[in-house]
Amino acid sequence: MFQLARDGRLSNVELARRVGLTPPPCLRRVKRLEDAGVITGYRAQISPEALGRSLEVVLSVDIAVNDLHTVEEFESRVAALEEVLEFRRMFGRPDYYIRVAVADQVAYEKFLSGQIMPLPAVSRVDSHLTMKRIKD
Repeated sequence: MFQLARDGRLSNVELARRVGLTPPPCLRRVKRLEDAGVITGYRAQISPEALGRSLEVVLSVDIAVNDLHTVEEFESRVAALEEVLEFRRMFGRPDYYIRVAVADQVAYEKFLSGQIMPLPAVSRVDSHLTMKRIKD
């Protein structure tokens, strides 16, 4: 499992070799892990620079209301934004962490003032610009 987490493109033969199995039982084990929901998917990691989104910002967001409808609408609208890479509801403060990637500071200001600040639930946003990605 950890081998696939490090490299999801491993062939079954190479994975089997690394974990000390023959390919058929290795493939069965991987299939069982997928069916059990342990392995939830495979994806490519794309360079933000290649997409023209080299500025990464983490937002700390507090909301002003706690009724279920408003919370669900806020979450739905933010999750749908293509700039949003990661979106977490937290225990305590802040209420949410949102990680976004945009082209530059102008694009971030437009995103923040046009997409996040107008949402009715938002009471406070703190922006934390990423200096350096150390581990993804």
